[in-house]
Amino acid sequence: MDGYTMVFTETTTRLTHAGAIEMVTAAIAKAEEIGQPQCIVVVDASGETIAELRMSGAKYLSLKSARTKARTAASNRTPSANIPEAIRVGIVGATQNHVTALPGGLPIVIADECIGGIGIGSGSGDQDIAVANAALAAIGATEF
Repeated sequence: MDGYTMVFTETTTRLTHAGAIEMVTAAIAKAEEIGQPQCIVVVDASGETIAELRMSGAKYLSLKSARTKARTAASNRTPSANIPEAIRVGIVGATQNHVTALPGGLPIVIADECIGGIGIGSGSGDQDIAVANAALAAIGATEF
């Protein structure tokens, strides 16, 4: 490799559709275990949806919030609930509702690299986070 290639390119790890399906499957299992149907959204590092599912009985509007949680976590590389209190209202308006501070969005981090986000919605914040962490564990990603 010449010096220019090393300066102008980088190698990245990407989440595959198989990984996303594994995450959704684990999330469903955890949601069934706790008795709370959930909306589950997995996005890549750019915020594009790889997989999404609304379990039977989950609130249909929670699919939208789950997608926003996943994108927030992937974009900020931190749990969605970590948005600082002082900017929560302003950032929602500034991003046209594309960022949320609701709990349940977690970044997908493998070997210190954020490769996407998962958003869970329809339960309490604690339930959403538990389901998201089960999905992360299924692929060996860092749990929060």
